[in-house]
Amino acid sequence: MIVTRRQFLRQASAIPIGVVIVAPKPTDIRIDEVVHGYEDYMYRAPYKFGGRVVDRVTLLNVHCRVTTRNGQTAWGFASMTMGNMWAFPSATMSYDTTLEAMKALASRIARLAGDCPEIGHPLDIAHVLEPECLKAAAEVSAERKLTEPIPKLCTLVVASPFDAALHDAFGKVHRRNVYDTYGPDLMTHDVSRYLGPDFQGARLDRALRSKRRERIPVFHSVGGLDPLETRDVELSWDVERTLAIDRIASAVQAERRVADLAYCLDFNERCPDVQYVLECLRRIRARSPEGFKQILYVEQPTARNLQANRQNVMHEAARLRPVVIDESLTDLESLVLAREMGYTGVALKACKGQSQTVLMAAAAQKYKLFLCVQDLTCPGASLIHSVGISARVPAVAGIEANARQYVPAANEPWRRRFPGIFTITDGYIRSADIGGPGLGIPDDMVPHPPSG
Repeated sequence: MIVTRRQFLRQASAIPIGVVIVAPKPTDIRIDEVVHGYEDYMYRAPYKFGGRVVDRVTLLNVHCRVTTRNGQTAWGFASMTMGNMWAFPSATMSYDTTLEAMKALASRIARLAGDCPEIGHPLDIAHVLEPECLKAAAEVSAERKLTEPIPKLCTLVVASPFDAALHDAFGKVHRRNVYDTYGPDLMTHDVSRYLGPDFQGARLDRALRSKRRERIPVFHSVGGLDPLETRDVELSWDVERTLAIDRIASAVQAERRVADLAYCLDFNERCPDVQYVLECLRRIRARSPEGFKQILYVEQPTARNLQANRQNVMHEAARLRPVVIDESLTDLESLVLAREMGYTGVALKACKGQSQTVLMAAAAQKYKLFLCVQDLTCPGASLIHSVGISARVPAVAGIEANARQYVPAANEPWRRRFPGIFTITDGYIRSADIGGPGLGIPDDMVPHPPSG
């Protein structure tokens, strides 16, 4: 059909001013197929945190097949621990009840992802899928008559391996590491499409390291005992336990001639208020000034629901040490609220999704926030995913890697291929083995998805 100049001008005048017409990229993908399954492991020893005891883990494994606009196809793979005791804590429902609800949600998300009509970059597809996943969580909660609805954090955890498998497939179809797929040659939009107008013109690749950090400090987790009822006794216990850990760690540090010992204090929401946090830090500083200096940050000291606990502002505590959000962080809105309340840092987690992780990394960089990477006792492929985040997000203080302690059996298939990640002898994780396409997991380490 021939379009006259007058017809062209008439059509052009119908386009709203300020709207940018963007041509689709041939590198864009669609989801063709999604397959998921589970693995179960018992912990070597129970892990006590936040008043809860965990002694087992269910891994959600996801395969995702994608095709580009020009017909190239690849499979992606990702895995994540369900972590229901952390993501879906409940005073009224059992471990099995919350776990089965999460499995039901996983099946719903698998269908949503497999039927998703969106074609684009993985971030574009995730942008479309996230609200649908939240609707699915509400539907599962109603259908199963749960006494408490599936929270948003839990929905992010269930969706995270689907999202990561999508990014992995995108990297593999283009033969690039995922962190090399966030530039304008593959991304149609800047960060403002996902985080709003304040991020107009911000490029995601500029918020990430262009080269991997080869050596990252790793945290060894020391689980706590269940707290006592009396507040003063509990506070004294927290202080004494921290000081005891400092004495033992300092002695080993001197014996091994290590000079860079550091601590992260993760209260897992158990502090009743900010005054508890302040008093704990002050007592530690008074009793052990050197030990206090080695505290890198304090993680999520009070309840995760910031809106319901606006009185727990962290400005004064953050003047002593960075205070980071973990359980509270589910979107940009929660990050902005946390900043208003005095939080000065962000704990990034693979279990909240690769899409959210890179976007929150960009937001944290804009807001000049302290950064760390925490896991969800992630073994195997999920730990490799976490290491990739810590290696490519700038200024990360360190990485948590608890599965090496609590569920080593799940790491065994990976240990020989990735010794720098699964065999730690000097307090550092190495990222040298994960620079390949996608998330860096070679195809021969991934169980093959069912055919068809």
